[in-house]
Amino acid sequence: MSSFMNKIDFAVLITVNKANPNGDPLNGNRPREDYDGFGEISDVCIKRKIRNRLQDMGQSIFVQSQDRCDDGAKSLNDRAKAVPELVQAAKEKDQDLYAKIACEKWIDVRSFGQVFAFKGDSLSIGVRGPVSIQTAVSVDPIDINTMQIVKSVNGETTTGKSSDTMGSKNRVEFGLYVVKGSINHQLAEKTGFSEEDAELIKEALISLFENDASAARPDGTMEVRKVYWWRHNCPMGQYSSAKVHRSLMVEKKVDSPRKYEDYEVKITDLEGLVPEEYEGK
Repeated sequence: MSSFMNKIDFAVLITVNKANPNGDPLNGNRPREDYDGFGEISDVCIKRKIRNRLQDMGQSIFVQSQDRCDDGAKSLNDRAKAVPELVQAAKEKDQDLYAKIACEKWIDVRSFGQVFAFKGDSLSIGVRGPVSIQTAVSVDPIDINTMQIVKSVNGETTTGKSSDTMGSKNRVEFGLYVVKGSINHQLAEKTGFSEEDAELIKEALISLFENDASAARPDGTMEVRKVYWWRHNCPMGQYSSAKVHRSLMVEKKVDSPRKYEDYEVKITDLEGLVPEEYEGK
């Protein structure tokens, strides 16, 4: 694999139509929103979807969803201890070797980093990954609709209808969300993150919602519209990530947008840095 050469910044535009993009378990699983009513999708949620897509592409993933486990491991500890080289490095208390082996084996470790600290182990290792992703935020405040639902059967045996047959579903009527992120050259050197890995991350972002349907997110309700990919011409980057991300502006064409076409996307020119533009899948 070829070494990762130059810094990359990226942004992803996502539309949500009558779906719950990221429910808050501490708030009745309502779609996440900030105090001003703008919708949010946590960085953890986005990384989970990227990991799932990478796994679909045949890549080895350390932090797997339980329903997507492909190696029989029932915990992260089990997965780590199934690698003899890691067990030996832990016995020798060689943190650098342990991190090197983990990064070589799992793409999500060398991309996002990972903390290896398990009960009973005397060794605790932290790996910082080069791929950083911000919380996605909607362009406008979102409208959340709550629908009451009734199950057709009781959860437990009882006479008549039990209370657990009643429930609710929450959804965002429409929202355009912006995800921003970067890939750091210095950290990529430390984890062995490569140019090929960067291309896989880009492909995962373009196809983020493939094989991701659920009751809260039926097929077609969440869609990647655009991916903007800024590849700098030097390792440290020509501009700061904040300046690059500010160059992407999304403006409303109408007062109450209800579809992607109700917005206009503008890119401010940065001398010597032009983004690659991709349609979502």
